[in-house]
Amino acid sequence: MSKKLTGNQIRQDFIDFFVERGHTAVPSMSLVPGGDATLLFTNSGMVQFKDVFIGTDKKPYTRAVDSQKCMRVAGKHNDLEDVGRDDTHHTFFEMLGNWSFGDYYKKEAIAWSWQLLTEVWGLPKDKLYATCFEDDSAAYPGGKGNVPRDDEAGDIWKEQPGFDPSHVLFFGRKENFWQMAEFGPCGPCSEIHIDLGEERDNLRGREHRCGVNGECTRFLELWNNVFIQYNLFEDGRLEPLPAKHVDTGMGFERIVSVLQGVDSNYKTDLFTGSLDVLRSLTGHSEKEMLADFTPYRVICDHARSAAFLIADGVVPGNGGRNYVTRMIIRRAARFGTKIGLNQPFLAKVAEAVIAQYGGFYPELEKNRATILDNLTREEVRFARTVEAGTAHLENLLSELRAANAKVLDGHKAFDLYATYGLPFEISRDIAREQGLDVDEAGFNAAKEEHSVASGGGKAMGKLGGEDSEFFAGILKDLQAKGKLGKDGVVYDPYTSTQVEGEILALVVNGEAVSSASLDDQVEVILPKTGFYIEAGGQVGDEGYIRGEDWEIEISAVRRASAGVIAHIGQVISGQPKVGDKATAEVDMVRRHNIMRNHTATHLLHKALHEVLGDHARQAGSLVAPTHLRFDFTQPDAMTPEQIERVEKMVNEAIAEDMPVHKEVKSLDEARKEGAMALFGEKYGEVVRTISILDAGSSGAKPPMEQDGQSKYSYELCGGTHLERTSDIGAFLIVSEGSAAAGIRRIEAVTGRGAYELIQKRFKTLKQTAGALKSSVDEVPLKVEALQDEVSDLKKQLADLRTQSALSAFNAMLSNVQTVKDVNTLGVEIPNADVDTLRSLADKFREKHPKNGAAVLVTGSTVIAVLTEDVVKRGVKAGDLITGIGGKGGGRPNLAQGSLMDNVKEALAKLPKVLEEKLK
Repeated sequence: MSKKLTGNQIRQDFIDFFVERGHTAVPSMSLVPGGDATLLFTNSGMVQFKDVFIGTDKKPYTRAVDSQKCMRVAGKHNDLEDVGRDDTHHTFFEMLGNWSFGDYYKKEAIAWSWQLLTEVWGLPKDKLYATCFEDDSAAYPGGKGNVPRDDEAGDIWKEQPGFDPSHVLFFGRKENFWQMAEFGPCGPCSEIHIDLGEERDNLRGREHRCGVNGECTRFLELWNNVFIQYNLFEDGRLEPLPAKHVDTGMGFERIVSVLQGVDSNYKTDLFTGSLDVLRSLTGHSEKEMLADFTPYRVICDHARSAAFLIADGVVPGNGGRNYVTRMIIRRAARFGTKIGLNQPFLAKVAEAVIAQYGGFYPELEKNRATILDNLTREEVRFARTVEAGTAHLENLLSELRAANAKVLDGHKAFDLYATYGLPFEISRDIAREQGLDVDEAGFNAAKEEHSVASGGGKAMGKLGGEDSEFFAGILKDLQAKGKLGKDGVVYDPYTSTQVEGEILALVVNGEAVSSASLDDQVEVILPKTGFYIEAGGQVGDEGYIRGEDWEIEISAVRRASAGVIAHIGQVISGQPKVGDKATAEVDMVRRHNIMRNHTATHLLHKALHEVLGDHARQAGSLVAPTHLRFDFTQPDAMTPEQIERVEKMVNEAIAEDMPVHKEVKSLDEARKEGAMALFGEKYGEVVRTISILDAGSSGAKPPMEQDGQSKYSYELCGGTHLERTSDIGAFLIVSEGSAAAGIRRIEAVTGRGAYELIQKRFKTLKQTAGALKSSVDEVPLKVEALQDEVSDLKKQLADLRTQSALSAFNAMLSNVQTVKDVNTLGVEIPNADVDTLRSLADKFREKHPKNGAAVLVTGSTVIAVLTEDVVKRGVKAGDLITGIGGKGGGRPNLAQGSLMDNVKEALAKLPKVLEEKLK
């Protein structure tokens, strides 16, 4: 049917084919979509080019080809539930795509699709089908037929050499009309399907609709050519776009399975290495593996997803993206137990993933140690709690069945996650295996209430750029008048912080105006700007635009459309008019404070690598005029000594007076030179690099040309920076703490902020010395002496409380009840601590070495204790706590937890709870 090609060869074939046809090969963007708050993960190939389609960006090329890393585990695009159940779904996958931005259109796209599939890859022409659009919807004003039938695409298909004209089929909006979002760019699409043969029909022998877009698996969609030609407005209007685009997507795993002639994506060479590792660990034969293939599929998929996520900086944690990484690792670990894997094993599977994909995605090899360490660490962490969590879940499911119910309350499922780390998806898996389910809406509500997670993904809501067409019209008009060149407003925040030029346009309340008045909120367009647009964690510039008799205070700058930069501000004097001469000036005091913090951020990143290791990668940042914030991947809190070392290293680098070199080069060149790409950032094909050169370099020549001079740090960065590190002044770490599980956060100040902090702390120290009646140097010794004195007093107080509690407890021992021959005591001990409660529990067992059960409460803390003979009768200490309305767990004979209910009412339930549990 086709040539036997490896997966890597197939990917390269696709890219090479389109490069030969004038396309620029563009690297995959990160799984974390840079600068896009509407998405949890990159979930399709078009995410990288979204800004081009909505009109707020323009690429230096009009044709592109790529293989994009994608994740679909949240919101509208969520394939998690299907993974493992079939042979085609994945959480992580690659999407091959070729793109035209106002260049070629249907004729070329269709012809090249046919040529690649049939001539290069040798797929049989008589087995291929093409679907085109025919409107079947009354969803928009104008009713059925609002969009013309795409006969143009149909006719082009019929022209392809060897194509069967009867294989052109027409379908409606669901199958063959594509929208980026609820409103905005959209258009018809043409899908390519292949007939895999009757033997691939999973419903063979049963009555069903067999055909393209049918009910069985015989016909498989391979490729979707989207023709973006309309703009959809909120009132239902569809208007032609100024330029037509092509957006195609072909599932990489799917085409590999077809070209390799296998009936499952998981039987391709993309997964061979992972499956071989798993079989070597389980000892299963290939036949045994295929007989119970679901766990193998889930593990291979999830290990691959986790490896790519961690390589892109998304480590396991409790919230948002980090929750997804934790969840898929834990879900894979649980499926491992189904095939006898009870020790950490995912790192071994990930080694096979890195071997398969590392050549094309070098971030996997670069972050090998971080990937393997995080996988094993998370498996070990999960193993500590999974048994208790699943046992508790089983109890809840038993209660559900006893009540003739089918759906577990979502709040209870959330308690399992909060207490035992059992993700919702695992609770749901276990419930469904028993014919039950879990309330997902309730789980999410509980999660939101407790602020544990930071939100789930959604498809695409408001995309931004809703007014880009309006500003594009202004740009076109200004270009026609010769006021702006083909690239629009000149953007140079690096060398032109004060520019002069006329006001080209004023926009007030969404309308172009000829003049603005005092207090108006206005957007101003000039021929050139030196204001920095917020990006890469660095806040945008503020400043002023001034004329002869007017002034506008600028609070923000934005890219309103491709080629249009709008200064947002308020008129604070006079009446600016279109055509007025103007001077735009950045607030340089504020800018310098920002630059100090940004250059210091690069030094901090370097110091963290030196002190903690290369795994300490950026996971988010804020560069503001007042301070800097830096999030980084690190499983444990930094020690005081580590924090001190990092702070010292940064200040030493500042004192070295190292030159900061800025250079623009291709992304590919910068990566080959070792420039560090930062988490969640979006990079174009041409990038700005920041090199901090080792002391002694003059900085006169580009760093790669400086003989014997190496870089202290080298990062891709579009932000603004100082000329030399000494301009930072001083660097002080204000705090180090947890930003999320596996993510630490450092906040720091530099320059003026550092001086102000030093002054504030020194003033506080002098005040403290005065209160202690000591010199500043003696403060630590004085404080230590006071702490020792307080510690002695606390110990004395604790001894008194213990004696008091013991005395009261001795009196309470006479209140023991007998429940089915078990000596039972439920009492509240005021003013005790946990250690005292445990001591009293031991005393109870001394008094009743057999047939004993007690529940002791102080405040909200509760301890339950049982003698071993009672445990053998089917009672667990934790059962007593949960039975009276508390939460907790522990050993069968001793458990600890919390009790928030009325204590007297809760303890009154104890005899009945014990009686029901005793066998």
